Amino acid sequence: MAIAKTLLNKLGEQKVEHQVVNHKKVYTAFDAAATLKVKLGEVVKSLLVKVGRDFYLALVAADKNLDLKKLAKVLNVSQSKLSIPKEKVMSEKFKVKPGAISAFGSIHKIPVVIDQSLSKLKEGIFSSGSFTESIKMKVRDYLNLENPVVGNFSAIRKITKQKKSRTKNQKPKSSQTRKKTKKQSVKSQIKKR
Repeated sequence: MAIAKTLLNKLGEQKVEHQVVNHKKVYTAFDAAATLKVKLGEVVKSLLVKVGRDFYLALVAADKNLDLKKLAKVLNVSQSKLSIPKEKVMSEKFKVKPGAISAFGSIHKIPVVIDQSLSKLKEGIFSSGSFTESIKMKVRDYLNLENPVVGNFSAIRKITKQKKSRTKNQKPKSSQTRKKTKKQSVKSQIKKR
């Protein structure tokens, strides 16, 4: 899936200096950072948020999480009105595959709200709406192009490491399977005595 021509045309018309970054197919900002071998904080996550009947595109650094309570304050709405829509909404309303919404809300005709921490970056890697291409550009240029609401609505992301890695085809054991294995182990120990 290539970058939408409307986005490339907009960047060209506005004379925005940018670079199309090709990479292997990725579905998350975390995977994009790993594939491109860049710091997680340099990749921008694009999250669709529903506020009542309206939609917003919330952008946070990939090393942070979206804090809905803080976002409600930034948008001056009740937290109960905020929600993350189901993936089905993306495909039906915005005609994009889940995970392929670009960071450029003007293309989708929705307002953008960007976390304040991103405005401190010199450059960022933004989702282009493609699973294999991203847009690298100066954050200052992005702010001028999209004119987003800027606010503090991210939270530090806690990344936990898995204790034990599994092989590609190995499924995690269910609690029932673990109990059976434990009982079998106890029975074999009793037989040995």
